[in-house]
Amino acid sequence: MNLEIAFYLVIVTCLICYAMLDGFDLGVGLLHPFAKSDEERRIFLNAIGPIWDGNEVWLVVVGGALFAGFPGVFASIFSSFYTFTMILLMGLIFRAVSIEFRSKRESPRWRSTWDWVFALGSLVISFGIGLILGNLITGVPLNEDFNYIGTFTTFLNPYAVLVAFMAIALFAMHGSIFLVMKTQGELHDRMRRYVPRCIALFIILYIVVTIATHYDKPYMIAPMLKYPALFLVPLVSLTTIISVPFLMKHQKDGWAFLSSCLSIALLLSLVTIGTYPYMLRSTVNPETNSLLIFNSSSSQLTLKILLIIVAIGIPLVLAYGFYAYRVFRGKVELEDTSY
Repeated sequence: MNLEIAFYLVIVTCLICYAMLDGFDLGVGLLHPFAKSDEERRIFLNAIGPIWDGNEVWLVVVGGALFAGFPGVFASIFSSFYTFTMILLMGLIFRAVSIEFRSKRESPRWRSTWDWVFALGSLVISFGIGLILGNLITGVPLNEDFNYIGTFTTFLNPYAVLVAFMAIALFAMHGSIFLVMKTQGELHDRMRRYVPRCIALFIILYIVVTIATHYDKPYMIAPMLKYPALFLVPLVSLTTIISVPFLMKHQKDGWAFLSSCLSIALLLSLVTIGTYPYMLRSTVNPETNSLLIFNSSSSQLTLKILLIIVAIGIPLVLAYGFYAYRVFRGKVELEDTSY
């Protein structure tokens, strides 16, 4: 395996880790308005309170790795998606602020305001992530200098919007399962009733996106037609998705959450398989105007150094995450120091 592919897989792996971990944080935010009391909303926040910022580290790693390893792709993506990137960053900022500020005052109006900021921030981030992913699959208009030549409305194509709604449903499902694991009593029972609805919505949108991809994006299926063994990935993905309601019905919540994590990982793996070797596909002369793994990477020496840094840094991030999840495992119990 050459260095370009190795570092590309590092970025994909970090992106999968972000989607799996911050995905349930976003799902909790999406479900936050459905809490019926101030105590329930505090439970929602404290379910993710000790770990949400650590989960977002993976997004920082993705951005830094892209900048260092594939600077051309970084430049084109963040210039093409500039407006959406800024909206995404605002969502991340206000969501983080809402978590910290929400319980600083007893005022119902103060808390209600930050509750809606938290939910809206989660919605904006979820929609933005799905919209960017959908456009990376569809491609964007780039000229021969890899500069974006489209308009703002170019991003709002039907396929990308459909993927964005699927991302919202996926994170809502992921977050609802996590809340079932972290809550107890009446709230636990009500969250368990929410899970099948979130799963049903996601499965419907997943089927629609799959059909749209098959008919409108045939190049996403081409690698599997060339290498039939790759069809195992969508088959296993479908199995993990179907197993989630089955596991929830038998109250195997932990296994259902792991199955949900695996389904996210496999869905992003499908995107990786379908787009390879493109990192940013151009809809204008894609053969010459697209950014591939091999025509946009840094030098061999740079990639070697980066892989050494990755070999040292990623295990530290994983160790920190493992420790944090172990310390704060179990059901949420509100205390004086809670959010």
